[in-house]
Amino acid sequence: MSPTQDQIAQLARGRVLVVGDVMVDHYVSGRVSRVSDEAPVPIIQVMDERWTAGGAANVAANVAALGGKALLVGVTGADSAASTLAGTLSNLSRAIETHLVTEPGRPTTIKTRYMGSQHQIVRVDRENPGAIERATEDRLIAAVDLLAGDCDVIMISDYAKGALTDRVLAAIMAAGQKARVPIVVDPKRNDWSAYRGASIMTPNRKELQLATHATCGSDAECRVASDIAIATTGAAILLTRSEHGMSLFRQDAAPVHLAAKAREVFDVSGAGDTVAAAVALGVAAGLSPETAMQIANVAAGIVVAKRGTATATPAELLAEIGAGRSGLGGAPGALPLAEAKRLRETWGREGLSVGFTNGCFDILHAGHISLLRQAAAACDRLIVALNTDASVQVLKGPERPVQAEDVRAAVMAAVKGVDAVILFGEATPLETITELQPDVLIKGADYSEDQIVGADIVRGRGGRIVRATLVDGQSTTKVIEKSRRPANS
Repeated sequence: MSPTQDQIAQLARGRVLVVGDVMVDHYVSGRVSRVSDEAPVPIIQVMDERWTAGGAANVAANVAALGGKALLVGVTGADSAASTLAGTLSNLSRAIETHLVTEPGRPTTIKTRYMGSQHQIVRVDRENPGAIERATEDRLIAAVDLLAGDCDVIMISDYAKGALTDRVLAAIMAAGQKARVPIVVDPKRNDWSAYRGASIMTPNRKELQLATHATCGSDAECRVASDIAIATTGAAILLTRSEHGMSLFRQDAAPVHLAAKAREVFDVSGAGDTVAAAVALGVAAGLSPETAMQIANVAAGIVVAKRGTATATPAELLAEIGAGRSGLGGAPGALPLAEAKRLRETWGREGLSVGFTNGCFDILHAGHISLLRQAAAACDRLIVALNTDASVQVLKGPERPVQAEDVRAAVMAAVKGVDAVILFGEATPLETITELQPDVLIKGADYSEDQIVGADIVRGRGGRIVRATLVDGQSTTKVIEKSRRPANS
C-alpha cells in the first residue's frame, strides 16, 4: 500500500502542536586513519561539524518539511545551545512557530555524535534529565493552553529529559480534550498510564516491551503486547518494527502491517521523529490512520538513507512512490522536471552531492550498468535524464527507440543507485542541466571533457566532471544487430 499524490498534497492542510523535549543534535565528522598512542581509541581528523534540531524540535522540523505547520513548545536553557537551536529552526522553515520556555541554570540538551568514515564512534550527551521547575511547568502549560485551539493535532514528543512531568502531561491531555483535537504520543516512559487520553501511540518494539512487560517479536506477540497498551491508554498503537516495517493495532479491528520501505539503511538517528511527525500531520490533515501510517512508512525509509538527523519532503515522497510519473503500469518512472528540481534543492540543503547523467538507455546492457554504477559512486544522489521517444528518433533514426519512454523510465527507476529519473526532448540536456545545477556531471570516457554538454555550467559552480570507463563491445546498436541475426549465423 502506498499513499497517493493527492493524499501527500493534503498534508499541507495540517497544523500540529508539538510539545516535548527539545534538543540539539551535533555531528562532528572526520577521517579515522590510526589509533591513538595514548589509549586504544581511534583518532578523528575533523573535516566537518554541523548542528541540527533534535527531539521534539526535529519532530517540528519534519512536520514543516512534509508541508505542514508546526507550533513548537519546549524548554531550553539560557545558553549558546538554545541560541543555536533557535537559529537552526529559523533557517529550516517559516512553517515552524517556536514557543520555547527558558529555564535559567538548566542546560539545553545536546547530543554530540562523533563520526569517523561515516560510522558513529561515540555519542556524548550534555543534559539535565531531571524534572523542570514548577514555574517552568506553569509557563509550559500556559503555552499549550494558548495554542491548543489553533491546531488540528497535539503531538507529544517524550524523550524523558524532564519537560513532560506528570503535571504537564495531565495539562496537555486536558487541553486536547477541551479543544477536541486528537493527541499523538511518541513515548519514552515505562508507565503509560500518564498517556491515557491519547488517540495514537508510536512506540518501537523495545518501548512497547518495557511498558507492557510482554515479548514483542512475532505479529501475534505484538498483537498481545499492543492489546495491553490499548487497555492502559485507550489509544491505537502504531508500532515501528525496524526491518519488519510497521504495524497498526486498534481495539476491535484487524491489524494492518506494512513492510519496511528503506532501500538502504545509512543512519537511523531521528527516524522515530519522522514517523511521529508524519502520523501526526497525516491525522491533522484529515487522513485516516492507515494512510498516515503509509506516509510515515515511506518517509522513514527516506530519512534512514540519509546522514544524521534528517527530514523527508513531499517531493521525496512522490519520487519514492512514483506518483505523477509516467511509469509503466503504475511502476515508478519519470518525474516532472519541476519535481526533480525541488528534490535537487532539498538534497543540496542537506549537504548531499547531486550527480547527473543522460542518454537514450534504449536497451539496458552491461555497459549502461557499469556507467550507472560509476555515476552513483561519484555522488550522494543520482539523477538520470532520458531522451524522449521523439528525440531518440532524431538521434538514432525512425526504427528507434526499441522500448518506449515509459518502459525505459520504469526500468531506469528500478536500477540501484538511481534516485530520480526525468525525460528531456531537446537535442541536448543543456536546459535540464541549467535547471538542476548538478554538482557532478557523468558521461562515458568516449567523450572528451570539452565535448560534454553542460560541463562549463558544472565547473562554473565548483562541481566536477567524471568520465566513466566504458565496457568494451557494449552498445545498444550491437545488441539490436545481434538479436536480428539468424540463430545459426
